Amino acid sequence: MQVARSRAYALSVASSIGLLASLCTPARAQEAAPAASAEAPADNQQADIIVTGTAVRAQRRFDVSYAINSLSQTDVQQIAPKSFADLLGTVPGIQVEATGGEVQNVTRVRGIPTDRGYLIFQQDGLPLYHEIDGPFFNSGEGMNRYDLMSERVEIVRGGPAPIYASSAAAIANTITVTGSDVARGKAQVTLGDTGLYRLDAMQSGPIGEKTYFAVGGFLRQHEGYRKSGFPSDKGGQIRANLKHDLDNGFVKISAMYVNDHNLFYLPIPIADPRNPAVSLDQYIDYHRGTLNSPSLRNVNIKYRDGAGVIQSHDRDLADGRHMRFFNAGLDYEGDFDGWQVSAKAGFTKGRSSFDAFYSTTNPVDAVAFATGTNLTNARAAFGPGVARLGYAFAGTNGASVYDPASASGLVLSGQYRMSESKFYSGQADVSVTRRIETGLGTHDLRVGAYGSVYGNTLLQAYQDMLIELRSKPRTLDLVAYSANGAVLGSVTQNGVLRYTTTLNQGKGDAKMLAVYANDTWDVTRGLRIDFGIRHEWYDYDGYALATAQANLGDPTTLADDTTRAFTGAIINQSLHPKATNWTVGADYDFTSNLGIYGRVSNLEVPPQLGVVTSIAPTIVKTKARQYEVGVKASFGRNYLYLTGFYTKFDPFNASFAAFNPVTGQNDQSLPFVGEATVKGVEIDGRLAPVRWFSITGSVTRQQPEYRNLVNTSGADPSSVNGNQIIREAKFFGNVRPAFNVNMGEARVELFGRYDWVGRRYVDFFSKTAMPGYQTVGVGAAVEWKAWRFQVVGDNITNAKGLTEGNTRTDQFAGQGTAEAIYGRPLFGRNFRFILSRSW
Repeated sequence: MQVARSRAYALSVASSIGLLASLCTPARAQEAAPAASAEAPADNQQADIIVTGTAVRAQRRFDVSYAINSLSQTDVQQIAPKSFADLLGTVPGIQVEATGGEVQNVTRVRGIPTDRGYLIFQQDGLPLYHEIDGPFFNSGEGMNRYDLMSERVEIVRGGPAPIYASSAAAIANTITVTGSDVARGKAQVTLGDTGLYRLDAMQSGPIGEKTYFAVGGFLRQHEGYRKSGFPSDKGGQIRANLKHDLDNGFVKISAMYVNDHNLFYLPIPIADPRNPAVSLDQYIDYHRGTLNSPSLRNVNIKYRDGAGVIQSHDRDLADGRHMRFFNAGLDYEGDFDGWQVSAKAGFTKGRSSFDAFYSTTNPVDAVAFATGTNLTNARAAFGPGVARLGYAFAGTNGASVYDPASASGLVLSGQYRMSESKFYSGQADVSVTRRIETGLGTHDLRVGAYGSVYGNTLLQAYQDMLIELRSKPRTLDLVAYSANGAVLGSVTQNGVLRYTTTLNQGKGDAKMLAVYANDTWDVTRGLRIDFGIRHEWYDYDGYALATAQANLGDPTTLADDTTRAFTGAIINQSLHPKATNWTVGADYDFTSNLGIYGRVSNLEVPPQLGVVTSIAPTIVKTKARQYEVGVKASFGRNYLYLTGFYTKFDPFNASFAAFNPVTGQNDQSLPFVGEATVKGVEIDGRLAPVRWFSITGSVTRQQPEYRNLVNTSGADPSSVNGNQIIREAKFFGNVRPAFNVNMGEARVELFGRYDWVGRRYVDFFSKTAMPGYQTVGVGAAVEWKAWRFQVVGDNITNAKGLTEGNTRTDQFAGQGTAEAIYGRPLFGRNFRFILSRSW
């Protein structure tokens, strides 16, 4: 049945592209010209023009005094990334862990010790949701998806990012396709050997005098890089805009809709903790295995509400991250006798449902788990007649016996997490830019205001499950038997080890206002100085429902003895933080091809809205001072940008929610506050000595360290100071060679990609390391007239490498081994086949 559905989906995709191509082709006049008009006009020049982080409308990349990359459709086409995070990983200074699935992966910018790296995503200069994170979703690649409606992506690292976005150490701004007098379009089918079927399409052009349109999006189904027994990704998005040119500017309205399911891949055990030299690969394949399972497609989560009534939720792991939202936008620009007026506004409303199966503790010896504390507790609950505990498949009341000794001899627990959140976010930015000529040079002065109203609701419940150790595991019950084999009770219930170990519900609403100014001063020929400042005011109001421990009262099981339950009390909270960011930069160009630059920036990250929807959060305003100096050279298709950077966080909030392996509770914040420093060098370059060959690459060398951490709960952080920041590599990068040959009317491309990531640690004390790894990717493409066929292979050597570790329990104790035995491995060798037609 699944094969039939997949074939039907592939047939529909192929039919759709054929129909779209046939419908659109007659409207084009030339057959020989489409290949040139398929992408943005003059795509190779567009990649050198940037608009993000500038006081003026557009500048050459070479002319600005900060580190920025612009990835055009042509660049992305050749990279053929598996995800947005995979694409960002080609940029210097950005280390990604792109192993969690297609969306919402980990991006770390210049060693910044957070999972997002204070990287703020924008679409045409505005975020889709004001804050970087909502409840189990983020406004980055959790909401932004790349498709043919993405003209290019501009990535600013450091520099003026804190002036043009809140809480930003970096900005990734997607510039969408906008229509023009030249009609153009493209349709593309992507097939993968991992069960991937994807259709992308885009069309733009004129619809009247000075009025243009663009519309496009994608549909996709993917069985997944790891075999879960159900699709990992299913859904898509559509984006559209209408633009009308005015005599002194333009006005553009836009809309987008996303409805997408994405499975979350989480860490797996790779070695036996009793003897780490013994691989678990025969039970959970390193490259394809997962703890996601069809056995988790009907999980019942129950808890007691504030009125004392037991509530129940039936959840399906196959729903994964289900993100659906609508966004509408308005963009206006006008020139009033040299006064450049810009006004942008957007409103987003949506819902995020989240289902995932999280790793918790290491696998344990099945015999040991069935004795000791569990046996003692079973006898206390079910009487002294309990002779032993034994394993059975969940829901069989002990009838279908499972013997762990017939497999690995291990069992493990994991945590099923559900989250429901409704969210909204309205944001607007208005600015005026004026060029002022003085006797001491020219000033481009921009003054603006940004405001946002946003909020969310949340309901979260976690519960612990007992499973066998294998890929796509079955859930287990730990059953209490008498001496004659009668069932007297059960430690678990239908695979549930502990019901609702964590329970949160709340609602938060926020208002914020920012005013900013930036002056770009061309002092003399070749010398440019930037000044910028931004001040922000926030107003948070919210509540959280109080919880306490409760026994739900089922005498046949221990699984409901220590649940979290709502007490009926409501904790109302408010907070009014402020933040001030500033930047000063200078750029000196010796020639139009060679220059130097330097910059210092101050970033303040206020507490986020979640502090008023949580109970007893750690409230700290993070402050960072960023320094960077660089040398830049650009000669035709060749360029080199060398940047040294230093960032000091003081204070830095390293607090985290600690997992309690006894109770399963996972919402108690463990405070660690202090300093963190990162110093390093990043290299971004391209060498193209001849027209048919180029090599592009980025290299980052850095030293990320903790400093002077303080813990208010009695833990001793002194041995943490000077240690490498968790999951941060000191050395990482990629190199991408490409060969291009014209063969008659056809153009042939051969390209490769070599990535490496150095050694990292999973814990504060650097006890457990994740060794460095390297991967190799290859690809080839043929372009003939309006057609392009491309094949891309990732990790073709099936290299092994771990990311993340087991973050629920690693921070303090590590994993009890010198090298990690639990983590999120790289995906195995996989291939994608891409066929497109442009017009």
